[in-house]
Amino acid sequence: MSERNTIMYVGPSAHGLDLGSLTPPGIEIRPPVRRGDVDELLESGAEPGLLFIVDGTFHSFPSVGHAEIRTAMDRGWTVWGLCSMGAIRGAEMRSLGMRGFGDVYEMYAADPEFDDDEVALLHATEAPFQAVSEPMVHLRSFLAELLDRGIITADARNDAVSELKNRWYGERTKDRLKWTLVKVCGLAAESAAAEVAGLHRHRLKTADLVRFLTTRPWTDERH
Repeated sequence: MSERNTIMYVGPSAHGLDLGSLTPPGIEIRPPVRRGDVDELLESGAEPGLLFIVDGTFHSFPSVGHAEIRTAMDRGWTVWGLCSMGAIRGAEMRSLGMRGFGDVYEMYAADPEFDDDEVALLHATEAPFQAVSEPMVHLRSFLAELLDRGIITADARNDAVSELKNRWYGERTKDRLKWTLVKVCGLAAESAAAEVAGLHRHRLKTADLVRFLTTRPWTDERH
Protein backbone atom coordinates (compact mmCIF):
# COMPACT_ATOMS: atom_id res chain seq x y z
CA MET A 1 0.00 0.00 0.00
CA SER A 2 1.29 3.46 -0.91
CA GLU A 3 2.22 5.84 1.88
CA ARG A 4 0.42 8.68 0.10
CA ASN A 5 -2.43 10.41 1.90
CA THR A 6 -5.52 8.45 0.76
CA ILE A 7 -9.16 9.43 1.32
CA MET A 8 -12.27 7.54 0.18
CA TYR A 9 -15.75 9.09 0.12
CA VAL A 10 -18.16 6.18 0.42
CA GLY A 11 -21.67 5.42 1.66
CA PRO A 12 -24.47 3.13 0.46
CA SER A 13 -22.32 1.35 -2.11
CA ALA A 14 -20.56 -0.28 0.85
CA HIS A 15 -23.71 -1.23 2.75
CA GLY A 16 -23.56 -4.86 3.80
CA LEU A 17 -19.78 -5.05 3.47
CA ASP A 18 -17.26 -5.36 6.28
CA LEU A 19 -15.59 -2.21 4.98
CA GLY A 20 -13.05 -2.11 7.78
CA SER A 21 -11.53 -5.47 6.89
CA LEU A 22 -11.93 -4.99 3.14
CA THR A 23 -10.23 -1.59 2.98
CA PRO A 24 -6.43 -1.64 2.76
CA PRO A 25 -4.58 0.04 5.66
CA GLY A 26 -3.98 3.75 5.39
CA ILE A 27 -7.23 4.74 3.66
CA GLU A 28 -9.31 7.31 5.54
CA ILE A 29 -13.02 6.61 5.06
CA ARG A 30 -15.33 9.63 4.83
CA PRO A 31 -19.11 9.92 4.17
CA PRO A 32 -20.53 10.50 0.67
CA VAL A 33 -18.95 13.59 -0.82
CA ARG A 34 -20.90 16.86 -1.03
CA ARG A 35 -20.24 20.08 -2.91
CA GLY A 36 -17.42 21.85 -1.09
CA ASP A 37 -15.94 18.81 0.65
CA VAL A 38 -13.01 18.61 -1.74
CA ASP A 39 -12.44 22.35 -1.54
CA GLU A 40 -12.43 22.05 2.26
CA LEU A 41 -9.87 19.26 2.04
CA LEU A 42 -7.61 21.39 -0.13
CA GLU A 43 -7.95 24.37 2.21
CA SER A 44 -6.95 22.16 5.15
CA GLY A 45 -3.45 21.93 3.76
CA ALA A 46 -3.53 18.13 3.49
CA GLU A 47 -0.58 16.73 1.56
CA PRO A 48 -1.67 15.72 -1.97
CA GLY A 49 -2.35 12.03 -2.36
CA LEU A 50 -5.18 9.82 -3.56
CA LEU A 51 -8.90 10.64 -3.61
CA PHE A 52 -11.39 7.83 -4.19
CA ILE A 53 -14.87 9.18 -4.96
CA VAL A 54 -17.40 6.34 -4.62
CA ASP A 55 -20.64 7.86 -3.35
CA GLY A 56 -21.87 11.43 -3.28
CA THR A 57 -25.03 13.43 -2.67
CA PHE A 58 -27.45 14.05 -5.53
CA HIS A 59 -30.45 16.09 -4.39
CA SER A 60 -30.29 16.31 -0.59
CA PHE A 61 -27.17 18.47 -0.95
CA PRO A 62 -25.44 19.88 -4.04
CA SER A 63 -23.21 17.34 -5.79
CA VAL A 64 -19.43 17.53 -5.73
CA GLY A 65 -18.33 20.05 -8.33
CA HIS A 66 -16.17 19.49 -11.40
CA ALA A 67 -14.13 22.59 -10.55
CA GLU A 68 -13.11 21.37 -7.10
CA ILE A 69 -12.09 17.98 -8.49
CA ARG A 70 -10.04 19.66 -11.21
CA THR A 71 -8.40 21.93 -8.66
CA ALA A 72 -7.47 18.89 -6.58
CA MET A 73 -5.84 17.26 -9.60
CA ASP A 74 -4.03 20.50 -10.45
CA ARG A 75 -2.60 20.49 -6.93
CA GLY A 76 -1.25 16.98 -7.23
CA TRP A 77 -4.08 14.74 -6.06
CA THR A 78 -4.79 11.59 -8.07
CA VAL A 79 -8.58 11.21 -8.24
CA TRP A 80 -10.42 7.95 -8.93
CA GLY A 81 -14.16 7.64 -9.54
CA LEU A 82 -16.33 4.53 -9.36
CA CYS A 83 -19.70 3.02 -8.42
CA SER A 84 -22.03 6.00 -8.17
CA MET A 85 -21.30 9.73 -8.16
CA GLY A 86 -17.67 8.77 -8.64
CA ALA A 87 -18.51 6.85 -11.82
CA ILE A 88 -20.39 9.86 -13.20
CA ARG A 89 -17.64 12.36 -12.49
CA GLY A 90 -14.96 9.90 -13.61
CA ALA A 91 -16.60 9.51 -17.02
CA GLU A 92 -17.24 13.24 -17.38
CA MET A 93 -13.68 14.17 -16.44
CA ARG A 94 -11.64 11.31 -17.88
CA SER A 95 -10.13 13.57 -20.55
CA LEU A 96 -8.94 15.90 -17.76
CA GLY A 97 -7.04 13.21 -15.89
CA MET A 98 -9.58 11.69 -13.52
CA ARG A 99 -9.35 7.89 -13.44
CA GLY A 100 -12.38 5.63 -13.60
CA PHE A 101 -12.98 2.05 -12.55
CA GLY A 102 -15.66 -0.63 -12.78
CA ASP A 103 -18.69 -1.69 -14.76
CA VAL A 104 -20.84 1.28 -13.74
CA TYR A 105 -18.09 3.70 -14.74
CA GLU A 106 -17.85 1.98 -18.12
CA MET A 107 -21.60 2.48 -18.64
CA TYR A 108 -21.20 6.23 -18.24
CA ALA A 109 -17.99 6.37 -20.27
CA ALA A 110 -19.67 4.48 -23.15
CA ASP A 111 -22.85 6.59 -23.21
CA PRO A 112 -22.70 10.34 -22.46
CA GLU A 113 -26.53 10.35 -22.36
CA PHE A 114 -26.74 7.75 -19.55
CA ASP A 115 -28.81 9.45 -16.84
CA ASP A 116 -27.43 10.40 -13.44
CA ASP A 117 -30.53 8.91 -11.84
CA GLU A 118 -29.44 5.42 -12.95
CA VAL A 119 -27.26 5.22 -9.83
CA ALA A 120 -29.37 7.38 -7.50
CA LEU A 121 -31.13 5.87 -4.49
CA LEU A 122 -32.58 6.83 -1.13
CA HIS A 123 -30.52 5.84 1.88
CA ALA A 124 -30.06 6.59 5.56
CA THR A 125 -28.11 9.76 6.30
CA GLU A 126 -25.68 8.15 8.73
CA ALA A 127 -23.38 5.13 8.55
CA PRO A 128 -23.88 2.43 7.41
CA PHE A 129 -26.08 4.42 4.98
CA GLN A 130 -28.65 1.65 4.60
CA ALA A 131 -30.40 1.72 1.23
CA VAL A 132 -34.14 2.39 1.08
CA SER A 133 -34.48 2.04 -2.70
CA GLU A 134 -32.56 0.31 -5.48
CA PRO A 135 -30.62 2.11 -8.23
CA MET A 136 -31.85 1.62 -11.76
CA VAL A 137 -28.57 0.02 -12.91
CA HIS A 138 -29.21 -2.85 -10.48
CA LEU A 139 -32.79 -3.27 -11.67
CA ARG A 140 -31.72 -3.31 -15.33
CA SER A 141 -29.19 -6.05 -14.59
CA PHE A 142 -31.80 -8.04 -12.66
CA LEU A 143 -34.37 -7.82 -15.46
CA ALA A 144 -31.76 -8.73 -18.08
CA GLU A 145 -31.02 -11.94 -16.19
CA LEU A 146 -34.72 -12.83 -16.03
CA LEU A 147 -34.89 -12.35 -19.80
CA ASP A 148 -31.78 -14.49 -20.35
CA ARG A 149 -33.29 -17.27 -18.25
CA GLY A 150 -36.59 -17.15 -20.09
CA ILE A 151 -38.53 -16.04 -17.02
CA ILE A 152 -39.87 -12.96 -18.83
CA THR A 153 -40.15 -11.98 -22.50
CA ALA A 154 -38.27 -9.16 -24.19
CA ASP A 155 -41.48 -7.11 -24.35
CA ALA A 156 -42.12 -7.68 -20.64
CA ARG A 157 -38.55 -6.68 -19.84
CA ASN A 158 -38.90 -3.48 -21.86
CA ASP A 159 -42.23 -2.65 -20.21
CA ALA A 160 -40.77 -3.30 -16.75
CA VAL A 161 -37.77 -1.07 -17.46
CA SER A 162 -40.12 1.71 -18.60
CA GLU A 163 -42.34 1.31 -15.53
CA LEU A 164 -39.39 1.60 -13.14
CA LYS A 165 -37.44 4.21 -15.10
CA ASN A 166 -40.44 6.55 -15.21
CA ARG A 167 -40.71 6.54 -11.43
CA TRP A 168 -38.88 8.80 -9.00
CA TYR A 169 -35.73 6.98 -7.93
CA GLY A 170 -36.92 6.82 -4.34
CA GLU A 171 -39.89 4.67 -5.44
CA ARG A 172 -37.69 2.01 -7.04
CA THR A 173 -37.95 -0.35 -4.10
CA LYS A 174 -38.02 -4.14 -3.77
CA ASP A 175 -41.77 -3.96 -3.20
CA ARG A 176 -42.23 -1.94 -6.38
CA LEU A 177 -40.08 -4.41 -8.26
CA LYS A 178 -42.27 -7.30 -7.05
CA TRP A 179 -45.39 -5.37 -8.09
CA THR A 180 -43.85 -4.77 -11.52
CA LEU A 181 -43.03 -8.45 -12.00
CA VAL A 182 -46.61 -9.37 -11.17
CA LYS A 183 -48.60 -6.58 -12.81
CA VAL A 184 -46.37 -5.79 -15.79
CA CYS A 185 -44.54 -9.06 -16.46
CA GLY A 186 -47.29 -11.48 -15.46
CA LEU A 187 -45.41 -13.53 -12.85
CA ALA A 188 -47.21 -15.15 -9.96
CA ALA A 189 -46.70 -13.38 -6.65
CA GLU A 190 -44.75 -16.29 -5.18
CA SER A 191 -42.44 -16.47 -8.21
CA ALA A 192 -41.88 -12.71 -8.16
CA ALA A 193 -40.91 -12.81 -4.48
CA ALA A 194 -38.52 -15.70 -5.07
CA GLU A 195 -36.80 -13.88 -7.95
CA VAL A 196 -36.47 -10.60 -6.05
CA ALA A 197 -34.74 -12.51 -3.26
CA GLY A 198 -31.80 -12.82 -5.66
CA LEU A 199 -31.51 -9.10 -6.34
CA HIS A 200 -28.32 -8.91 -4.27
CA ARG A 201 -26.47 -10.61 -7.14
CA HIS A 202 -27.10 -7.52 -9.26
CA ARG A 203 -25.72 -4.86 -6.92
CA LEU A 204 -23.17 -3.70 -9.46
CA LYS A 205 -22.03 -0.72 -7.43
CA THR A 206 -21.07 -2.86 -4.47
CA ALA A 207 -19.34 -5.37 -6.74
CA ASP A 208 -17.29 -2.58 -8.31
CA LEU A 209 -16.23 -1.33 -4.88
CA VAL A 210 -15.16 -4.80 -3.74
CA ARG A 211 -13.15 -5.30 -6.92
CA PHE A 212 -11.53 -1.87 -6.60
CA LEU A 213 -10.40 -2.47 -3.03
CA THR A 214 -9.16 -5.99 -3.70
CA THR A 215 -7.35 -5.38 -7.01
CA ARG A 216 -5.98 -1.95 -5.91
CA PRO A 217 -5.54 -0.44 -9.40
CA TRP A 218 -4.06 2.72 -7.92
CA THR A 219 -0.88 0.73 -7.12
CA ASP A 220 -0.34 -0.08 -10.81
CA GLU A 221 2.53 2.10 -12.04
CA ARG A 222 0.92 2.26 -15.48
CA HIS A 223 -1.81 4.55 -14.07
